[in-house]
Amino acid sequence: MGLEVGENKNDGVIIFALKGRLDSNTSNDFEERLLSSIQSGENKIILDFENLEYISSAGLRVLLKAARELKGGDGKLLLCSLKDYIREVFDLSGFVSFLPIFDTKEEGISSF
Repeated sequence: MGLEVGENKNDGVIIFALKGRLDSNTSNDFEERLLSSIQSGENKIILDFENLEYISSAGLRVLLKAARELKGGDGKLLLCSLKDYIREVFDLSGFVSFLPIFDTKEEGISSF
């Protein structure tokens, strides 16, 4: 199973809905897409993980890179709708210290 990425915009916030696996096979394509959005001026980004089944260290690296890019331009990257076992990866890796996580997409949007 690969990775499907839906994309839409809501109140100036770009939302990427990920479905499948964010791993070494899929992370390069997603990284290009995400960084391309940031470089084109998007600075409010939500990653909706409701249908994400798996994230590897390669996937975490993409998020770290994007968060760093946004930090330099007053932007914000946040996550929403994580399954418990995906949330655990973020807790254990320490990523929760710099990536805000919300229960729902709506909570994420209203946090900007």
